[in-house]
Amino acid sequence: MFKKYLYISASIFLLVMSLAFIGDDKYWTITKEDVKLDFPKDFPKPIYDFKNNTPTPEGFTLGRKLFYDPILSKDSSISCGFCHQRIAAFAHIDHPISHGINGLLGKRNVPPLQNLIWEKEMMWDGGVNNLEVQPISPITNPVEMNEDMGTVIKKLQRSKVYTTMFKTAFGDTLITSQKLLRVLAQFTGLMISSNSRYDKYMRHEDTLSKTELHGLQLFRDKCAQCHKEPLFTDNTYRNNGIAYDSTFKDSGRIKITGDKKDFMKFRVPSLRNVEMTYPYMHDGRFRNLKQVLDHYTQSYTQASHADPILVKGISLTEQDKTDIIAFLKTLTDKTFLYDRRFADPNMVRY
Repeated sequence: MFKKYLYISASIFLLVMSLAFIGDDKYWTITKEDVKLDFPKDFPKPIYDFKNNTPTPEGFTLGRKLFYDPILSKDSSISCGFCHQRIAAFAHIDHPISHGINGLLGKRNVPPLQNLIWEKEMMWDGGVNNLEVQPISPITNPVEMNEDMGTVIKKLQRSKVYTTMFKTAFGDTLITSQKLLRVLAQFTGLMISSNSRYDKYMRHEDTLSKTELHGLQLFRDKCAQCHKEPLFTDNTYRNNGIAYDSTFKDSGRIKITGDKKDFMKFRVPSLRNVEMTYPYMHDGRFRNLKQVLDHYTQSYTQASHADPILVKGISLTEQDKTDIIAFLKTLTDKTFLYDRRFADPNMVRY
């Protein structure tokens, strides 16, 4: 009985403390320092450099509110943050494919949102080539948000909260799609992950175990041709031998280019925070990293159209796989995953 009392008391205490954090203005307030453009020194030059969209505390705060507001969807049930979960590097933990309004299912796994300003093209097939227009795709997709930009603007114009926030960010109450897209770009563009244990090791601020170091060596020998450091992607499109799924009927980049050579080619994803972005591949068919590595040890016939570097399979022992996975976990960036700037201000602080 006493233990039960302690459990209930502790639960109530934690709930009260959590709710108290909701009103913690200092925690949620975005400052000039929070939006300062400070790119990692070892990263290449950003493709999206904010030249015409300098981040401001007001713009970032507005972008954050829009990101977590289901008002962007037709029935006000789905927000950007619904699919892109902060704890999963803004991917969607466990769901193989995206979920939209009315319980509708997409065809592809939700990609993480991180280091987007270094991406020349976005989406699994490269169908979007600018960070500022990327949100249009999920907003207008019939199985995601199923809304149109004109209606979104009208809904925002009817909101006193939003007219005030747009005036604070831009100096007037006029709400346009360009303004909306730019503040979303400020929010998502500053989602920079560069402080994992791997990064600290490279900066001589931390050490890696023997297993992790061997995994790093194996990774550089076996995987880095596609997953190039420091972004852990070469931003190319490749056919990795995955079989065509007759249910989803997703043939990849060929739908964008019309080139038969692009059949079943998908963008090489970054492996940063890969421990947290399961399940894997464009359709989420692999539940864990072991299954991914098992896939890459297979060989393929010419008829599979697999990338030439994968046709013979990657030679890995079971211990090699264990060591590579140990290294991949050093790419988990807790500083990024728990960055208060990207948390949903409508939820309790954690």
